[in-house]
Amino acid sequence: MSSRTILFIVFTLLATALLAACGGGEQRQVIQNKGSDTLVNVAQAWAEEYQVVNPAVVVAVSGGGSGTGIASLINGTVDIANASRAIKEKELKLARDNGQDPVQHVVGFDALAIYLHPDNPLDEISTEQLAEIYGDGGSYLNWSDLGVDVPGCQGQEIVVVSRQNNSGTYAYFREAVLGDADFKLGTRDMHGSKDVVDLVENTPCAIGYSGLAYATEHVKLPCVAQEIGGACTHPSVSTAVDGSYPIARPLFMYTNGQPTGFVGDYLNWILSDEGQCIILNKGYAPATEANCG
Repeated sequence: MSSRTILFIVFTLLATALLAACGGGEQRQVIQNKGSDTLVNVAQAWAEEYQVVNPAVVVAVSGGGSGTGIASLINGTVDIANASRAIKEKELKLARDNGQDPVQHVVGFDALAIYLHPDNPLDEISTEQLAEIYGDGGSYLNWSDLGVDVPGCQGQEIVVVSRQNNSGTYAYFREAVLGDADFKLGTRDMHGSKDVVDLVENTPCAIGYSGLAYATEHVKLPCVAQEIGGACTHPSVSTAVDGSYPIARPLFMYTNGQPTGFVGDYLNWILSDEGQCIILNKGYAPATEANCG
């Protein structure tokens, strides 16, 4: 986590406490926003910029995963839950049983990239091959099973890097690639998207998956095909928008009912040109056509 991000989180927590202590609720409003680690960086960028647009509103942002955000919405402790996967039927029922009415808002799109060590010679991979690497009972255990020899990878055993099971990225990958089958035992389950990329960068034998916005020049992103020998597409903003990339997904914000007042104003701003240009600059595809100059 960058020092800028830490300072912003500290600022929002202090601002929330100050408003409560000073009884300033009539003058300023606080929006509690929690959830997806995929969305946390852009959510913080939105919150920072909105503080300039509307100083009367403070947006307090925290991560923890899509499941954490949705659970907080179910419990009525947040105004907006960020999620990189759709709410589940059992979560929706639980929310309604608890007097909540989750409403879904698509705020952008993300290409779920596959990450390799830069020395890995593999240039393309299919979702079929990914299922053999990640899925329970999958037959791919070594890089030689994919026809490559990875320099610096002793024994050529694939180090399979995944996310923790409260992650929306984990849930989407399982649905889109594994068909809801179980993950293979022995995966290295990382807490955040950046943790996945950092581990792959420093581990020649590794393969991981994470949002495109976390890509750096220190990792390699192969193109992805739906099937072996099929058309292979690189992850990008444009291929996420047009649907040509096989594992692209929508990004969501959930509110309790249709948002009104200052929460509604904030979501309308996120979907405006200004808000959508921010998500584009963070490496995601905008939900609406934005004029970013």
